[in-house]
Amino acid sequence: MALLLLPEWQQQEQSSPPRKQNPVNGSHMNSLIGGVHMSIDAAYYQRISRGEAAGSYQAFPDACRLRNGDIVCVFYAGYAHVSLPNREYPRGGRICFVRSQDEGRTWSQPQVLYDGLDDDRDPHISQLHDGTLVCSFFTYRKASNGVEFDTKVVLSHDDGRAWSKRPVTVAKGYAVSAPVREVVPGRCLLGVYTEQNGQGFAAIAISTDGGIRWKKPVPISANCPTLPDGTETDIIRLKDGSLMAIIRSDKVNMHFCLSKDDGRTWSSPQDLGFPGHAPHLTRLRTDEILLTHRLPNTALHISRDEGRSWQGPYVLDEVIGAYPSTVELKDGSVLAVYYEEGEGSAVRAMRFRVRKDGIEKLKW
Repeated sequence: MALLLLPEWQQQEQSSPPRKQNPVNGSHMNSLIGGVHMSIDAAYYQRISRGEAAGSYQAFPDACRLRNGDIVCVFYAGYAHVSLPNREYPRGGRICFVRSQDEGRTWSQPQVLYDGLDDDRDPHISQLHDGTLVCSFFTYRKASNGVEFDTKVVLSHDDGRAWSKRPVTVAKGYAVSAPVREVVPGRCLLGVYTEQNGQGFAAIAISTDGGIRWKKPVPISANCPTLPDGTETDIIRLKDGSLMAIIRSDKVNMHFCLSKDDGRTWSSPQDLGFPGHAPHLTRLRTDEILLTHRLPNTALHISRDEGRSWQGPYVLDEVIGAYPSTVELKDGSVLAVYYEEGEGSAVRAMRFRVRKDGIEKLKW
């Protein structure tokens, strides 16, 4: 979801290049991908979000491996890209989830995780060191001055079977599209974004008690001359102990910042070298860092040197909804979840293996 206070935000999100239809039958690509021009046929993905609780439109997924081995995928469920309350959906869009207990091969029917009075959207999920699950999202509603939105979290202490009924407000007036990152036990960081005085910027919210209370977000891209519109932001720990935050822009390339004090202060944003929306970061057991994002289409970059350089983009799928996230599977392959966009959009799951010269797609 792009920055929300801009009058054209919805058009920006929905005016991306039209997605190409993927044939269910017919010839398909070579599964080893070294460039960006490719298609994917139905043998390489499955739709995992369909179900009565999920409505007619599903988007903005994120997946997390639990300590018990399950994989949980959360996603936005409603009737359109924005699902404000109406007669059919009196509480607007909601957050749903599905669960896999066999490494992503099969998934449960969607269940409602949270459904408040507003349009609840862009959920992400992570598990803390003590087993607590944290689902971050933001609420979106009409207001006399246009729109209002707040970043919130809900918690689960039983592997996602039950969730807190009252969400914790992380930051009023901020949106989010990233998971909570626990950088040391109890210390949680969350990339958020907002607009003030006509300029959008990214910020980091910090909790020191496992996500129960949150400090006022620390801006990390405000007044940056090379980044006029920083928004969606994710964070990863590097081997030298520093933190890297990667920031979306709709006008220029993605940017990154570094912190050497667990998120208290950050370096000035620097150009990452390529564009992207909705950055999501995963470190593999073999220490490659995966950066999934939208543009081109549903895409991936790989760093083998702690974020100093990136290989790619490797297009996972030609659908433009994207918002991909990844989970490493037990056999060393990678599960990616992402969404299609357009009427009847659904969440897709696909698998691939990282190779020295690209990625190898794996059939289900």
